[in-house]
Amino acid sequence: MVRPPVARDAADRYLHQQNTRSLTLSYGLADSPTGLLAWLVEKYRAWSDCGGNLSSRFSDDFLLTQASLYWFTHTISTSFRPYYEYAQRLTRRVERVNVPTAVALFPADLTQPPRSWAERTYNITRYTRMPRGGHFAAHEEPELLAHDLTEFFRAHR
Repeated sequence: MVRPPVARDAADRYLHQQNTRSLTLSYGLADSPTGLLAWLVEKYRAWSDCGGNLSSRFSDDFLLTQASLYWFTHTISTSFRPYYEYAQRLTRRVERVNVPTAVALFPADLTQPPRSWAERTYNITRYTRMPRGGHFAAHEEPELLAHDLTEFFRAHR
């Protein structure tokens, strides 16, 4: 599945917001449980393979639990921090990872790096294009992900 340009633009805008103005967003989300829930629900809807029907992938209890974890631990702001620090060059770019690495691409995820791109930095020993799933693959497609992980580690016993 190729993501339409609008979805790609939305992901770019999200990254830009996080890289440049993450604190602005943090204040609003840390001050309003309704705002936090709306933000998270929108991400789950946009970044999952739900076809616009959020309840086909996530229960209300699951979504409320995710929002509660951020709200009660006051961690939405700190979850944005790595984006900002990386953009400001406060953390170093990874030059090379030599340990065997697996990449599982789920069609509704935000990015779809070609294998050649991933191999510039990582020692790719398994590269799988999944038939379905999105950014939250561990919840959306646990069996597909578990099978891929099993096969990856089987090759490295």
